[in-house]
Amino acid sequence: MILLSDPRVIDTPVADCGEPLVDISTAPDLILDPRERDEHGAYGRVRAGVLERLRSASEKLPAGIGLLVIEGHRSQAEQARRFALYEDRLRRSGISDPAELRRRASAFVSPVEVAPHCAGAAVDLALIDTDGVELDMGGTGNGHRTGDERWCPFDAPGLSSTARDHRDLLADCLREQGFVNCPSEWWHWSYGDRYWALLTSAPAAVYGPV
Repeated sequence: MILLSDPRVIDTPVADCGEPLVDISTAPDLILDPRERDEHGAYGRVRAGVLERLRSASEKLPAGIGLLVIEGHRSQAEQARRFALYEDRLRRSGISDPAELRRRASAFVSPVEVAPHCAGAAVDLALIDTDGVELDMGGTGNGHRTGDERWCPFDAPGLSSTARDHRDLLADCLREQGFVNCPSEWWHWSYGDRYWALLTSAPAAVYGPV
């Protein structure tokens, strides 16, 4: 598993294409969840190309199933705050080595300098039914915050067949549009950032921090 703290990620060049951040709410076929709402509404924005790919992905889902967007863009200050909080939690659990702290923390919170959310390139997602109710994904998004790390990896062992099918359905529609998953977080998908470039062997990321 390649984590976002891997030196190969920061070593990946960025050639930002200059696409603007756009509001997810302008896409009527996507549902924006308010749980991560921030003061400036950043959570509800992504790069224009990311939004178009999300819309195309949603069109590939079976009738009666839709995409729920939990969070898009995130400021660098907020990213740094979340990383520090998770490092503190790990430190309190007994981990003291700085390199190990960084590695363990980056399984669930990206180091700010490479964070896909800060580039407007990442989205946290789930599937919903026609009533807006989340389908069984085998654990909640951001489960690491509540100590449910067991169910966070995309390929977590012990998932029910229903949850496995739903995760596979989410993956199928997103991968078809070029998104990549951070395998320690089933809900986290990105396109165009450094991590994406590394996994897809692209010459450079097309989205940098904004």
